Amino acid sequence: MIVHLVDGTYELFRHFYGLRRFTSGDRPLGAVSGVLHTLLQMLEQGASHLGVATDHVIESFRNGLWPGYKTSDGIDPALRAQFEPLEAAAQALGITVWPMVELEADDALASAAYLAGGDPKVEKVCIWTPDKDLAQCVRGERIVQMDRRSGTLRDAAGVRAKFGVEPQHIPDYLALVGDSADGYPGLPGVGPRTAARLINQYGRLEEFPAAVLGAQRERALLFKQLATLREDAPLFADPESLRWVGPRGEFTAWAERLGEARLLSRALTLETRGRPA
Repeated sequence: MIVHLVDGTYELFRHFYGLRRFTSGDRPLGAVSGVLHTLLQMLEQGASHLGVATDHVIESFRNGLWPGYKTSDGIDPALRAQFEPLEAAAQALGITVWPMVELEADDALASAAYLAGGDPKVEKVCIWTPDKDLAQCVRGERIVQMDRRSGTLRDAAGVRAKFGVEPQHIPDYLALVGDSADGYPGLPGVGPRTAARLINQYGRLEEFPAAVLGAQRERALLFKQLATLREDAPLFADPESLRWVGPRGEFTAWAERLGEARLLSRALTLETRGRPA
């Protein structure tokens, strides 16, 4: 089986800002509809095992580690109001959803990739997000990152080509260069090329000679802690539980609420196609 793991928070932002599938008046849940259509498209194109991770609460344990870490401040209220409806509507569609509170959606994706990747029944794991911190989860050609923004598949070779380091060193890399999306700056004067050179020369930050980072060592290790995704969320015991078998009964009401009859017809057509003759 191939397991597809979707960054629901990114998809919601993508449809809200990039594809503009909403208005503040007559389509207050337009971005939700857009994400559901994307999920149905994945199913129509052959995806069978699918999980979606969302940031039910934007803040996480990392906010207690670094005061500048990303928060819900500044999120458009019209977008924020669609987080919970997306979770409920996707679940009604029959999709497995992981709404994260103490951890982040990225931690759920990392945990799901770890769990699925450790199962011999799984041929490949595809993580659908452009977030560079998820590159740390890539393993060879078996666990890959699908960047919908650029339309590229990134395996281990792709990670090396883009960042100059092995996937397992992405937390070290981000600790040095920073991640503006997550709200930590990295170390002054250290750019991508310098970071890659140092990591390839010395390995993990913990193995750097003391003189290399000097007084910035503790801050770098803190940033690495922020960049390191958790893989211990107990999301499922068997990846077979991620198999899509059709919409639930309440999806009819969701399609009506969203004003999207086509959502229901697409889901029912897929369900019928999946039934044995």
